[in-house]
Amino acid sequence: MTDEQAGSVERVNPAELSPPTGFSHALVATGSRVVFLAGQTALDADGKIAGGTLAEQFERALGNLLTALRAAGGAPADLARVTVYTTDVAAYREQARELGRVWRAAAGRDYPAMAVVGVVRLWDERALVELDGFAVLP
Repeated sequence: MTDEQAGSVERVNPAELSPPTGFSHALVATGSRVVFLAGQTALDADGKIAGGTLAEQFERALGNLLTALRAAGGAPADLARVTVYTTDVAAYREQARELGRVWRAAAGRDYPAMAVVGVVRLWDERALVELDGFAVLP
């Protein structure tokens, strides 16, 4: 039932459910600190959206999320939950393999519980994707 333990997060993927690809069905997190991560888009250091494609923006938004997490003392394996908001779910599905490669390069194979939500638009109308979440640190 449990496929691995990483620090303070135990990933649980029951055999009764479809095998997860790029996410975990459930996590049991124990630790002393919870880090809530604000929504991150593909903003660069100047506050401008970087990247014209969904994959480019996803890579930057994930990088921004992980930068915030590391600044709080965490690591990608500490992520317990990530929500991805996208303005184009169909494009997200079409590019899922590429987005998975981006995730693994930046965050490894320790997948948190995740959801992808389609939205009409994001705060910055040029943004195609936004990620938020929380982590549990030991």
